[in-house]
Amino acid sequence: MSEALRSLLDLLDLERIEQDIFRGRSRSAVVPRVFGGQVAAQALVAAGRTVPADRHAHSLHAYFLRPGDPDAPIVYEVDRLRDGRSFTTRRVVAVQHGKPIFGLSASFQTYEEGLDHQAPMPPAPDPATLPTGEERLRGYPHLPAEVVERFVEARAAVDLRYVDDPPFGRFGEPREPHSQVWFRTDGKLEGEIDRPLLHVVLATYVSDMTLLDSVLLAHGRGGWAVGDVVGASLDHAMWFHRPFRADEWLLYDQQSPSASGGRGLGQARIYTQDGRLAISVIQEGLVRVPREH
Repeated sequence: MSEALRSLLDLLDLERIEQDIFRGRSRSAVVPRVFGGQVAAQALVAAGRTVPADRHAHSLHAYFLRPGDPDAPIVYEVDRLRDGRSFTTRRVVAVQHGKPIFGLSASFQTYEEGLDHQAPMPPAPDPATLPTGEERLRGYPHLPAEVVERFVEARAAVDLRYVDDPPFGRFGEPREPHSQVWFRTDGKLEGEIDRPLLHVVLATYVSDMTLLDSVLLAHGRGGWAVGDVVGASLDHAMWFHRPFRADEWLLYDQQSPSASGGRGLGQARIYTQDGRLAISVIQEGLVRVPREH
């Protein structure tokens, strides 16, 4: 296990203040605010710690309310909405400086048999044939060195490999609003920490890294890294269909069906390497073109 992954796992290990109140901290991000995937993952950790171990997360719905301050702790307050025979529902509010910055609802379910079908996995190259994320980043001479270093540091715990050039790698002309990345943690998850909730939490963390790329591709924009758009995540939803491991390759197949009103919509499916549909994801983000003065 890499030191970066150990650091990320430590970041996700919240401090319990009261029975249903937890405290977390932040780490370096690509942008000068708390990374949305971090606060979503920490909120899911907080919810999961109030749920019996035999109930597994099957969905989450979240709103990003205010930018998070990376220099201040985040307090997570859990509301136990329902404990039924099969389902458990939790609501979590993340608070900084006395104000909510994020809200999440998560549902957990005991395992049961049922109908089973899925959309087929799209074609994608073997991740072993693709350059690492760091290799790609360092191969773009137009990116400022400090931007590259911030990307590399922020994503060091994850082996994330783009199938094609990301928006900031090749921009200026619209492309198909579709992107693919393979990802897995930079190291195996073993021993006491190897629990289903951790794999779900880590996938939640990564899911916010690239989902709006397809919006940028549709308009030939490079994103924050090159300064031709400004934006932020607005809301985020995930459905966890089948068991998976975050330390094994997962294909994140993403597309954007719409952008309007200063907002862009990204939707995606995450597959295991052997073709099982593990997760569905939808996110809307603020995507604005800077005004020229």
